[in-house]
Amino acid sequence: MEVKTIGVTGGSGSGKSTIVRKISEACKDFVFIAQDNYYRSAAFVNNSNITAVNFDHPDAFDTELLRANLRDLKAGKAVDIPQYDFVHHCRKPETLHIEPAPLVLVEGLMVLYDPEIRSLMDLKIYVDTPDDIRFIRRLQRDISERGRTVESVIKQYLDVVRPGYYNFIAPTREFADLIVPEGGYNQKALEVLISFVKSLS
Repeated sequence: MEVKTIGVTGGSGSGKSTIVRKISEACKDFVFIAQDNYYRSAAFVNNSNITAVNFDHPDAFDTELLRANLRDLKAGKAVDIPQYDFVHHCRKPETLHIEPAPLVLVEGLMVLYDPEIRSLMDLKIYVDTPDDIRFIRRLQRDISERGRTVESVIKQYLDVVRPGYYNFIAPTREFADLIVPEGGYNQKALEVLISFVKSLS
């Protein structure tokens, strides 16, 4: 079985998940890998010391494991991927078993940062969304889904999220095969993307 891999990246709140959802609607036989699940555990972090760990730095991820899992999926092998608890900032004890499929979707902040992971991608997508829109989306998500306070979200954004974006994420835009302004709201770009995805089947 020939396995194709699509990587979707962009800043926090850029609309990466919307792009992944659109792709999944066009191609039913796929597996999804979220880079967020490869965060290293940092259970000591809470609202009051949220910047004690920089989750917007490449070192925050278990990149070695992500590389290994992607290599195995590309080779047609099943993998067991980690699961992450974003409220308690730690890896869950259980893993998720994933069987190989013709298409692997990989989504995350820094999926284009590592050269080896980039080399495994057949299509590299960068979702380019204005800073203010991304911040608002992140604020809403972190409060409603991750038990965060407004103050902690703002502090983390100013101290590490914004610098991390410009230092590590925005520069990977140059590696993208397709740049999608405004994420899932860009119908023209989505049409091009979906056309490519359908050609894989």
